[in-house]
Parts: sequence; structure tokens; C-alpha cells
Amino acid sequence: MSFTIAIDGPAGAGKSTVARLAAKKLQFIYVDTGAMYRAIALGLLRGSTDIEDAQALAGALSQIEVSIRYLDGAQHVYLNGEDVSGLIRTEQVSDMTSRSSAKPEVRAKLTSLQRDLAARENVLMDGRDIGTMILPNADLKIFLTASVATRAQRRFLELTEKGESCSLEEIAGDIAERDYRDEHREIAPLRQAEDAVLLDTSDMTIEEVVERILILARERM
Repeated sequence: MSFTIAIDGPAGAGKSTVARLAAKKLQFIYVDTGAMYRAIALGLLRGSTDIEDAQALAGALSQIEVSIRYLDGAQHVYLNGEDVSGLIRTEQVSDMTSRSSAKPEVRAKLTSLQRDLAARENVLMDGRDIGTMILPNADLKIFLTASVATRAQRRFLELTEKGESCSLEEIAGDIAERDYRDEHREIAPLRQAEDAVLLDTSDMTIEEVVERILILARERM
């Protein structure tokens, strides 16, 4: 039997970072579902797809293939055979991801792949609706969050370290808007599962968050 851990939470809460580290320590497969949705968003952007046009969206999705591979223990995301792991973290892709992931056609394309992975392997999966929709029977569910101000500051530092010009105020506004959109979308809205453990990381270091996840996992295993 596989053991599954679901980590949900809003954009910028640090899910991917702590999930990757925790999975490595637990020797679990880390499944970054957000990266998979980002790859689809990149494909839609490249095709200049009008995602509000159902026919256009269906046509574009039929031409998009997303897969994940593990190289030296690290997850790499592929779009139509191209490793796009380093191309999917831009603000433009983030915005398209938030909008396109609300489309049922997009969600259906990835859900089966994600569930199949969880059925076969010990996985730690993070996203927006893992514990509520994708893996409702996960052995451990965690809702990871932080204040908008904290998440904006983290994103600001991340971008400035890359040499990108950005505005902290605009980033905070974008995050708040994305939260609202994710929480109010009709399909799989962002919410904490009733049986999920809430972790507010606003005043926690990455190491402290990872350690808390390891403790929770070992209690359940």
C-alpha cells in the first residue's frame, strides 16, 4: 500500500519548496502538480489560446502533452517532449495558470495522471485541491498558508534576486487577486479540507515547516 501526503494552500505559501524537501527526507516521490498546470498554461500561452473559447481550448489541449520524469531525484516537467522546468515560473505563466486551471477540461487532463502516480508510489503531492479533490483519501492532509504580506515579500525577494524589476505593492495585489479567484472558482475552489492540518508559515523558517511535516507524517505512518 502506498502512503500519500497532500499539501494544499494559496500561491506563494512555499508549498513547492517545503514539499520537495520533505519528500526527499521521507524518500517519497514529490509531485508538483502546480508545475504540471504551469506547463499546460505555457502551452496555451505559446498558442495564444483564448481559454474562454471552449472549442479553441479543447483544440489546444489536444495538442498539449505534459509528463514528469525524475532525474537524480529531481522532478522535471515536459511540455510536448521539451523540458520546461525552467520556463514556467514567470508572472505571465502564473496568471495563465490561475485562470486556466479553473477550466474543467484542463483539470480532467491531469487528474488521472496524478491519481495513478499516487496509487503506485509513496507520494507527497502539493497543489490547490489535492486533499479535497485529487486525493480525498490521502493519509495526511496539510493546508499550508501565510499572510498576503509575507507571501508578497517572499516573491519580491525571489524576483529581485533573479535581477527582475518588480513592485512589492503590485505583487501583493496580484497575490490577493489570485487568492480570490482560486477561492471562488466554480471548479475545485481552494479551501482547507476538513481533516487537514493547518500550518501558517508566516513566522516559520523553511526548516521549521519541513520538520513539522516530517513529524506529522511519521505520526501517521
